Order: sequence, then C-alpha cells, then structure tokens
Amino acid sequence: MFLLSQKPSIVDHFIAELRDVECQKDRMRFRRNIERVGELLAYEISKSLTYRSEFVETPLGKAPSRSLLQPVVLATILRAGLPLHQGFLNIFDQADNAFVGAYRGHNLKDDEFEVEMDYITSPDLSGKTLILIDPMLATGRSLEKVYHALLRFGIPAQTHIASVIASPEGVDFLHKRVPQCRLWVGALDERLNEQYYIVPGLGDAGDLAFGSK
Repeated sequence: MFLLSQKPSIVDHFIAELRDVECQKDRMRFRRNIERVGELLAYEISKSLTYRSEFVETPLGKAPSRSLLQPVVLATILRAGLPLHQGFLNIFDQADNAFVGAYRGHNLKDDEFEVEMDYITSPDLSGKTLILIDPMLATGRSLEKVYHALLRFGIPAQTHIASVIASPEGVDFLHKRVPQCRLWVGALDERLNEQYYIVPGLGDAGDLAFGSK
C-alpha cells in the first residue's frame, strides 16, 4: 500500500480541511479538496505505470518523450466518488470512464451488512489500466464487489484502488480478497466503529459534497 501522508506534504493540509467541521460547511471547498487529493494520488500512481519512448515534433526539431503504454480507465463508485474522480480526470484527461452505483443495503446481522449495486456502466477493460476510485475505504466490501462486477467488461492488465481515507480493517480486507490490486491511500485512520464508519474519519463524504440524502 502506498500512503500519501507518510511524508509531510500539502496533502496533510487538504485532508485536515476535509475533516474540519467548520470547513465542511462549505461544500465547494470540500469537493475541491477531495479533487486536489485525487490529483496528488493520480500523480503518484502515474509514476508506477509503464511508458513507451517516442519523439514529439517541436517548432525547432524533435524532443524525446514518453506516453502511456496502456490506456487508463477510471472507475468510480457513485455518488461520493465524483469529486475524487474529477481530480483523477484532471491528470488522466484522456481516460475512459466507468461508473457504479453501490451502497450499503440491509443489515444481515449485527456485525455485517449487504452491499447493493443498482447501476454499472464501463468500457472494455481488457488489457487496460483500471483505477478504482472511492474516497472512503471503510470495510472494503463495496470496493471488492465493484471490482469483481467490473471484470465482466474484461480483465485489466493492472488495477489500482485509490481512496482519500482508509481504515486498517478495510486495507487488510482488500489485501486478502483482491491481492492483485494495488492500494493508494491519502491517510490511514485508527479503526472502524460499530456502524462501520472510519474513526476519526470525516463523516459521510457523499452528504458533505452534495447534501443529505
């Protein structure tokens, strides 16, 4: 797992504002900070991808350059993932896009809940770089279910999962269930509470970005 906040950087400032109950009153600021963290995570992921060497024509000659070897597909869980998705799209501006409607459904028992999916659309993923985006990695169950649902559209060459804030439980779950996916996280928090929310976390990212459901 790559942890963006492992070294001090401007991402610490953005995440601090995302957590701050006073800053959270400004939805535009909240969305923009999510977007900024997405841009930083996208840049870090870009350094791990494979490139081909080529030349680009300039007004004065040819310059050596590099371009991505595999096309990128950005896959986002609605609706909370939209600002983070935009941050990634600002960097991977030629990427294709996939969207999935996934949410917590009925409680199966005291310590478990069902993940519901009611919408999924995606381009062909065969041989491409898939980046699965969700701002809050809590239990990891939604991300695992969405990942396997997306495989009906083809098997990607590589898959990355990106979140702003994660719980240790969610990280462990994904490492065990989808070890082929590399995790990229802004900040790793203390734990999950009894309602499966990340502590200290920041609350409901979807509600904070777009209003209460």
